[in-house]
Amino acid sequence: MRRIVAFIIASSLAVFALLVTKVGVRPATANAASVVRSGDRMIVTGPQVVLAHGIVQVRATLTDGRITDVTALSLPHDNPHSWGGSTAAAVKLRSQALAKQSAKLDVVSGATYTSHGYMQSLQAALDAAEHN
Repeated sequence: MRRIVAFIIASSLAVFALLVTKVGVRPATANAASVVRSGDRMIVTGPQVVLAHGIVQVRATLTDGRITDVTALSLPHDNPHSWGGSTAAAVKLRSQALAKQSAKLDVVSGATYTSHGYMQSLQAALDAAEHN
C-alpha cells in the first residue's frame, strides 16, 4: 500500500513539474543584450529567451539605424516538430522584422512560443542599440 501511495505522489509531482515547465515564455535569464559598433553599422545580440521546447536568441544588424539583417542564433529544437516549426517561423519573422523595421511582429501560426521569444529577444536587442 505504501508503494502505491509513494508512486501516486511521485507521479503527481512529476506531472506538476512538467506542466510548470510547459507554461511558455519565461523571462530571459541574466544574459543581457550585447552591442558591437563599427562605423554606421551596429550588430546587436538579444538575450536568450527560454521556452518550453528550447531557447530563442536573435542577432540584428542595423545600418544607419535601419534593420538590415536579423539572424536567429538559437531556436527550439528538442524534437523534430519543434525544430521544423521554429525554423519555418524564423524565416517569416525575419521577413516581417525587415519590412516593419520593428520587433512588433505578427505571431506565426503553429509557432506561438517561438514567435513571442523571437520578438522578445529582438526587442531587447533593438533597445540596447537605441541606448548605445
